[in-house]
Amino acid sequence: MKNDSFFRKVYEVTKKIPYGRITTYGAIAKYLGTARSARMVGWALNNSHTLSDYIPAHRVVNRNGILTGKHHFGGSNVMKELLENEGIKVENDKIIDFNKLFWEPGNMEYL
Repeated sequence: MKNDSFFRKVYEVTKKIPYGRITTYGAIAKYLGTARSARMVGWALNNSHTLSDYIPAHRVVNRNGILTGKHHFGGSNVMKELLENEGIKVENDKIIDFNKLFWEPGNMEYL
């Protein structure tokens, strides 16, 4: 199934996001060569909680640093709390210092 393969690729990239860093749905899509599929990256991450592997989906936000996927974490503050536990400041559901914390998939410095 094509989606299954794409979802697995999304999970593999997401697992590489360093602790205390964030990336975007669009950055993952671009890295995978499907720049226009950010929404599909979101669908994959929404499904990640059903897997036995730990996928740090809380580290993926929208292109403006907003916690758009927060309602998929079992509570409206869970995503924020997970990020804050990693030292990431969040205010009004938006990442503070987004550009400083942004991780570009494929950046070998952090892999």
